[in-house]
Amino acid sequence: MDPQVTPPSGTPGNGPVPDAGATPRASRKSESEAPEDRPARLAVGVVGAGRVGTALGAALSRAGHRVVAATAVSERSRARVEERLPGALVADPQDVVAAADLVLLTVPDDELPELAAGLVSAGVPVTGKLVLHTSGRYGTAVLDPLTRAGALPLALHPVMTFTGRPDDVNRLTGISFGVTSPEPLRPVAEALVLEMGGEPVWITEGTRPLYHAALAGGANHLVTLVVEAMDLLSAAGVAEPGRMLGPLLGAALDNGLRLGIDGLTGPVARGDAGTVAGHVAELGKVSAESRRAYIALARLTADRALGAGLLKPEDAERLLEALAD
Repeated sequence: MDPQVTPPSGTPGNGPVPDAGATPRASRKSESEAPEDRPARLAVGVVGAGRVGTALGAALSRAGHRVVAATAVSERSRARVEERLPGALVADPQDVVAAADLVLLTVPDDELPELAAGLVSAGVPVTGKLVLHTSGRYGTAVLDPLTRAGALPLALHPVMTFTGRPDDVNRLTGISFGVTSPEPLRPVAEALVLEMGGEPVWITEGTRPLYHAALAGGANHLVTLVVEAMDLLSAAGVAEPGRMLGPLLGAALDNGLRLGIDGLTGPVARGDAGTVAGHVAELGKVSAESRRAYIALARLTADRALGAGLLKPEDAERLLEALAD
Protein backbone atom coordinates (compact mmCIF):
# COMPACT_ATOMS: atom_id res chain seq x y z
CA MET A 1 0.00 0.00 0.00
CA ASP A 2 1.26 3.45 -0.87
CA PRO A 3 2.22 5.60 2.12
CA GLN A 4 0.35 8.75 3.01
CA VAL A 5 2.57 11.18 1.17
CA THR A 6 3.45 14.54 2.64
CA PRO A 7 6.78 15.44 1.04
CA PRO A 8 9.05 17.78 2.96
CA SER A 9 8.67 21.49 2.41
CA GLY A 10 10.57 22.50 -0.69
CA THR A 11 10.18 19.17 -2.49
CA PRO A 12 10.28 19.37 -6.31
CA GLY A 13 7.62 17.76 -8.43
CA ASN A 14 4.49 18.83 -6.56
CA GLY A 15 2.80 20.05 -9.74
CA PRO A 16 1.04 17.94 -12.38
CA VAL A 17 2.64 14.59 -13.12
CA PRO A 18 4.78 14.91 -16.27
CA ASP A 19 4.27 12.62 -19.24
CA ALA A 20 6.78 9.82 -18.55
CA GLY A 21 7.53 9.50 -22.26
CA ALA A 22 8.19 13.16 -22.86
CA THR A 23 10.85 15.65 -21.86
CA PRO A 24 9.12 17.89 -19.33
CA ARG A 25 9.33 21.56 -20.23
CA ALA A 26 9.70 22.79 -16.68
CA SER A 27 13.00 20.99 -16.24
CA ARG A 28 14.49 22.71 -19.26
CA LYS A 29 13.36 26.11 -18.06
CA SER A 30 15.00 25.59 -14.69
CA GLU A 31 18.39 25.15 -16.37
CA SER A 32 18.42 28.85 -17.23
CA GLU A 33 17.66 29.96 -13.68
CA ALA A 34 20.23 30.60 -10.98
CA PRO A 35 20.06 27.83 -8.33
CA GLU A 36 19.12 30.26 -5.60
CA ASP A 37 16.16 31.50 -7.69
CA ARG A 38 14.63 28.06 -8.11
CA PRO A 39 11.92 26.80 -5.76
CA ALA A 40 11.94 23.47 -3.95
CA ARG A 41 15.33 23.43 -2.20
CA LEU A 42 16.13 20.54 0.14
CA ALA A 43 18.76 19.73 2.74
CA VAL A 44 20.51 16.64 1.35
CA GLY A 45 22.40 13.95 3.26
CA VAL A 46 24.61 11.34 1.59
CA VAL A 47 25.14 7.99 3.32
CA GLY A 48 27.99 6.47 1.36
CA ALA A 49 30.36 9.05 -0.12
CA GLY A 50 31.57 6.88 -2.96
CA ARG A 51 31.70 7.68 -6.64
CA VAL A 52 27.93 7.58 -7.18
CA GLY A 53 26.85 9.29 -3.96
CA THR A 54 29.17 12.25 -4.36
CA ALA A 55 28.33 12.62 -8.06
CA LEU A 56 24.60 12.74 -7.32
CA GLY A 57 25.15 15.00 -4.34
CA ALA A 58 27.15 17.41 -6.49
CA ALA A 59 24.44 17.35 -9.16
CA LEU A 60 21.75 18.14 -6.60
CA SER A 61 23.92 20.93 -5.21
CA ARG A 62 24.33 22.32 -8.71
CA ALA A 63 20.53 22.28 -8.99
CA GLY A 64 20.31 24.47 -5.88
CA HIS A 65 19.80 21.95 -3.09
CA ARG A 66 22.12 21.99 -0.06
CA VAL A 67 24.25 18.96 0.74
CA VAL A 68 24.54 19.34 4.50
CA ALA A 69 26.19 16.10 5.62
CA ALA A 70 27.78 12.90 4.37
CA THR A 71 29.36 9.74 5.74
CA ALA A 72 32.99 9.04 4.85
CA VAL A 73 34.81 6.06 6.30
CA SER A 74 38.10 6.31 4.39
CA GLU A 75 40.57 9.02 3.51
CA ARG A 76 39.57 8.66 -0.13
CA SER A 77 35.88 9.19 0.62
CA ARG A 78 36.70 12.16 2.86
CA ALA A 79 38.65 13.66 -0.03
CA ARG A 80 35.65 13.13 -2.31
CA VAL A 81 33.40 14.95 0.15
CA GLU A 82 35.80 17.89 0.36
CA GLU A 83 36.15 18.08 -3.41
CA ARG A 84 32.59 17.44 -4.57
CA LEU A 85 30.46 18.41 -1.59
CA PRO A 86 32.18 21.46 -0.09
CA GLY A 87 30.63 22.57 3.17
CA ALA A 88 29.11 19.17 3.94
CA LEU A 89 29.69 17.93 7.47
CA VAL A 90 31.28 14.48 7.72
CA ALA A 91 29.19 12.55 10.25
CA ASP A 92 27.87 9.11 11.13
CA PRO A 93 24.80 7.77 9.28
CA GLN A 94 22.34 8.63 12.06
CA ASP A 95 23.41 12.27 12.14
CA VAL A 96 23.42 12.52 8.35
CA VAL A 97 19.84 11.26 8.17
CA ALA A 98 18.71 13.49 11.03
CA ALA A 99 20.09 16.59 9.31
CA ALA A 100 18.50 15.95 5.91
CA ASP A 101 15.17 16.31 4.14
CA LEU A 102 16.42 14.12 1.29
CA VAL A 103 18.65 11.16 2.16
CA LEU A 104 20.77 9.37 -0.44
CA LEU A 105 21.64 5.79 0.53
CA THR A 106 24.47 5.15 -1.91
CA VAL A 107 26.05 2.03 -0.44
CA PRO A 108 26.79 -1.34 -2.11
CA ASP A 109 23.68 -3.39 -2.90
CA ASP A 110 24.37 -6.07 -0.31
CA GLU A 111 24.63 -3.48 2.48
CA LEU A 112 21.35 -1.74 1.71
CA PRO A 113 18.87 -4.03 3.56
CA GLU A 114 20.94 -3.98 6.74
CA LEU A 115 21.40 -0.21 6.53
CA ALA A 116 17.67 0.42 6.16
CA ALA A 117 16.84 -1.84 9.09
CA GLY A 118 19.70 -0.46 11.19
CA LEU A 119 18.61 3.15 10.86
CA VAL A 120 15.17 2.22 12.15
CA SER A 121 16.60 0.12 14.98
CA ALA A 122 18.76 3.07 16.00
CA GLY A 123 15.63 5.20 16.36
CA VAL A 124 16.65 7.74 13.74
CA PRO A 125 13.64 9.97 12.97
CA VAL A 126 12.67 9.57 9.31
CA THR A 127 9.03 10.65 9.24
CA GLY A 128 8.37 12.77 6.16
CA LYS A 129 11.92 12.44 4.85
CA LEU A 130 12.59 11.42 1.26
CA VAL A 131 14.91 8.42 1.33
CA LEU A 132 16.31 7.19 -1.95
CA HIS A 133 18.77 4.53 -2.97
CA THR A 134 20.64 4.16 -6.25
CA SER A 135 20.76 0.37 -6.55
CA GLY A 136 19.67 -1.05 -9.87
CA ARG A 137 18.85 -4.38 -8.26
CA TYR A 138 16.25 -3.17 -5.78
CA GLY A 139 13.02 -1.27 -6.00
CA THR A 140 11.55 0.40 -2.93
CA ALA A 141 10.66 -2.78 -1.02
CA VAL A 142 14.19 -2.90 0.38
CA LEU A 143 13.37 0.36 2.17
CA ASP A 144 10.23 -1.07 3.82
CA PRO A 145 11.57 -0.70 7.39
CA LEU A 146 12.09 3.01 6.75
CA THR A 147 8.76 3.34 4.95
CA ARG A 148 6.93 1.83 7.92
CA ALA A 149 8.72 4.36 10.12
CA GLY A 150 7.32 7.20 8.02
CA ALA A 151 9.96 7.74 5.32
CA LEU A 152 9.05 8.40 1.68
CA PRO A 153 10.91 5.79 -0.43
CA LEU A 154 12.42 6.32 -3.88
CA ALA A 155 14.69 4.15 -6.05
CA LEU A 156 16.68 6.17 -8.60
CA HIS A 157 19.31 4.17 -10.48
CA PRO A 158 21.62 6.16 -12.79
CA VAL A 159 22.39 4.06 -15.87
CA MET A 160 26.05 5.00 -16.12
CA THR A 161 29.47 3.91 -14.93
CA PHE A 162 31.36 6.22 -12.59
CA THR A 163 35.14 6.34 -12.36
CA GLY A 164 35.66 8.82 -9.53
CA ARG A 165 37.04 11.42 -11.90
CA PRO A 166 35.85 15.06 -11.87
CA ASP A 167 33.72 14.56 -14.99
CA ASP A 168 31.43 12.07 -13.21
CA VAL A 169 28.88 14.81 -12.50
CA ASN A 170 28.74 15.73 -16.17
CA ARG A 171 28.11 12.08 -17.04
CA LEU A 172 24.64 12.44 -15.51
CA THR A 173 23.52 14.80 -18.24
CA GLY A 174 21.12 13.07 -20.61
CA ILE A 175 21.44 9.58 -19.13
CA SER A 176 18.53 7.38 -18.13
CA PHE A 177 17.60 6.78 -14.50
CA GLY A 178 15.59 3.70 -13.59
CA VAL A 179 12.83 5.12 -11.36
CA THR A 180 10.68 3.13 -8.93
CA SER A 181 8.51 4.61 -6.21
CA PRO A 182 5.01 4.55 -4.77
CA GLU A 183 2.78 6.13 -7.40
CA PRO A 184 2.05 9.29 -5.35
CA LEU A 185 5.80 9.96 -5.18
CA ARG A 186 6.43 9.44 -8.87
CA PRO A 187 6.32 13.18 -9.75
CA VAL A 188 8.86 13.87 -6.99
CA ALA A 189 11.18 11.07 -8.13
CA GLU A 190 11.04 12.17 -11.75
CA ALA A 191 11.57 15.82 -10.85
CA LEU A 192 14.73 14.95 -8.90
CA VAL A 193 16.10 13.03 -11.88
CA LEU A 194 15.39 15.94 -14.18
CA GLU A 195 17.09 18.35 -11.80
CA MET A 196 20.22 16.20 -11.93
CA GLY A 197 20.17 16.38 -15.72
CA GLY A 198 18.89 12.87 -16.33
CA GLU A 199 15.84 11.35 -18.00
CA PRO A 200 13.49 9.27 -15.81
CA VAL A 201 12.41 5.83 -17.05
CA TRP A 202 9.74 4.11 -14.99
CA ILE A 203 10.59 0.57 -13.83
CA THR A 204 8.03 -1.45 -11.88
CA GLU A 205 9.01 -3.09 -8.61
CA GLY A 206 8.60 -6.60 -10.01
CA THR A 207 10.75 -6.07 -13.10
CA ARG A 208 13.63 -4.40 -11.29
CA PRO A 209 15.82 -7.56 -11.10
CA LEU A 210 15.38 -8.24 -14.84
CA TYR A 211 16.10 -4.60 -15.65
CA HIS A 212 19.33 -4.74 -13.68
CA ALA A 213 20.38 -8.09 -15.14
CA ALA A 214 19.98 -6.66 -18.65
CA LEU A 215 22.12 -3.62 -17.87
CA ALA A 216 24.81 -5.61 -16.08
CA GLY A 217 24.91 -8.23 -18.80
CA GLY A 218 25.19 -5.64 -21.53
CA ALA A 219 27.69 -3.26 -19.94
CA ASN A 220 29.79 -5.37 -17.59
CA HIS A 221 30.14 -8.39 -19.86
CA LEU A 222 30.98 -6.07 -22.74
CA VAL A 223 34.14 -5.09 -20.89
CA THR A 224 35.02 -8.76 -20.49
CA LEU A 225 34.54 -9.36 -24.22
CA VAL A 226 36.68 -6.37 -25.12
CA VAL A 227 39.51 -7.45 -22.82
CA GLU A 228 39.25 -11.01 -24.17
CA ALA A 229 39.56 -9.76 -27.75
CA MET A 230 42.52 -7.56 -26.82
CA ASP A 231 44.30 -10.48 -25.15
CA LEU A 232 43.79 -12.70 -28.20
CA LEU A 233 45.05 -9.98 -30.54
CA SER A 234 48.12 -9.55 -28.37
CA ALA A 235 48.71 -13.30 -28.59
CA ALA A 236 48.45 -12.94 -32.38
CA GLY A 237 51.23 -10.34 -32.32
CA VAL A 238 49.20 -7.12 -32.57
CA ALA A 239 51.13 -4.41 -30.73
CA GLU A 240 48.19 -2.05 -30.10
CA PRO A 241 45.04 -4.15 -29.91
CA GLY A 242 42.93 -1.35 -28.45
CA ARG A 243 43.74 0.91 -31.35
CA MET A 244 42.81 -1.82 -33.82
CA LEU A 245 39.58 -2.75 -32.06
CA GLY A 246 38.29 0.74 -31.31
CA PRO A 247 36.76 1.65 -34.69
CA LEU A 248 35.38 -1.87 -35.24
CA LEU A 249 33.75 -2.11 -31.82
CA GLY A 250 32.40 1.42 -32.07
CA ALA A 251 30.74 0.61 -35.39
CA ALA A 252 29.38 -2.71 -34.08
CA LEU A 253 27.88 -1.02 -31.01
CA ASP A 254 26.32 1.70 -33.13
CA ASN A 255 24.86 -0.89 -35.52
CA GLY A 256 23.41 -2.90 -32.66
CA LEU A 257 21.79 0.10 -30.98
CA ARG A 258 20.36 1.48 -34.21
CA LEU A 259 19.46 -1.68 -36.09
CA GLY A 260 19.16 -4.43 -33.51
CA ILE A 261 19.95 -7.90 -34.86
CA ASP A 262 19.80 -6.50 -38.40
CA GLY A 263 23.10 -4.80 -37.62
CA LEU A 264 24.85 -8.18 -37.28
CA THR A 265 27.83 -8.81 -39.55
CA GLY A 266 30.57 -11.45 -39.70
CA PRO A 267 30.83 -15.18 -40.38
CA VAL A 268 27.80 -16.23 -38.31
CA ALA A 269 25.58 -13.73 -40.12
CA ARG A 270 26.92 -15.05 -43.44
CA GLY A 271 26.45 -18.68 -42.45
CA ASP A 272 30.17 -19.29 -42.95
CA ALA A 273 30.47 -22.53 -40.99
CA GLY A 274 34.01 -23.25 -42.20
CA THR A 275 35.35 -20.00 -40.79
CA VAL A 276 33.55 -20.52 -37.50
CA ALA A 277 34.94 -24.06 -37.22
CA GLY A 278 38.42 -22.66 -37.83
CA HIS A 279 37.94 -20.12 -35.05
CA VAL A 280 36.88 -22.84 -32.62
CA ALA A 281 39.89 -25.00 -33.48
CA GLU A 282 42.36 -22.12 -33.15
CA LEU A 283 40.93 -20.90 -29.87
CA GLY A 284 41.23 -24.43 -28.50
CA LYS A 285 45.00 -24.15 -28.96
CA VAL A 286 45.13 -20.91 -26.98
CA SER A 287 42.59 -21.23 -24.18
CA ALA A 288 39.85 -23.73 -23.38
CA GLU A 289 37.99 -20.94 -21.58
CA SER A 290 38.12 -18.68 -24.65
CA ARG A 291 36.90 -21.54 -26.82
CA ARG A 292 33.92 -22.21 -24.55
CA ALA A 293 32.98 -18.53 -24.44
CA TYR A 294 33.19 -18.22 -28.23
CA ILE A 295 31.00 -21.30 -28.74
CA ALA A 296 28.34 -20.07 -26.30
CA LEU A 297 28.16 -16.62 -27.86
CA ALA A 298 28.25 -17.94 -31.43
CA ARG A 299 25.34 -20.28 -30.66
CA LEU A 300 23.32 -17.43 -29.21
CA THR A 301 24.19 -15.28 -32.23
CA ALA A 302 23.16 -18.04 -34.65
CA ASP A 303 19.85 -18.54 -32.83
CA ARG A 304 19.14 -14.81 -32.97
CA ALA A 305 20.09 -14.60 -36.65
CA LEU A 306 17.89 -17.59 -37.50
CA GLY A 307 14.94 -16.17 -35.59
CA ALA A 308 15.31 -12.84 -37.40
CA GLY A 309 15.43 -14.49 -40.82
CA LEU A 310 19.05 -13.52 -41.44
CA LEU A 311 20.13 -17.17 -41.66
CA LYS A 312 18.62 -19.97 -43.69
CA PRO A 313 17.80 -23.07 -41.63
CA GLU A 314 20.34 -25.18 -43.51
CA ASP A 315 23.09 -22.59 -42.87
CA ALA A 316 22.16 -22.46 -39.20
CA GLU A 317 22.34 -26.25 -38.99
CA ARG A 318 25.87 -26.27 -40.43
CA LEU A 319 26.90 -23.54 -38.00
CA LEU A 320 25.57 -25.44 -35.02
CA GLU A 321 27.42 -28.56 -36.17
CA ALA A 322 30.63 -26.51 -36.27
CA LEU A 323 29.87 -25.30 -32.76
CA ALA A 324 29.23 -28.74 -31.29
CA ASP A 325 31.23 -28.94 -28.09
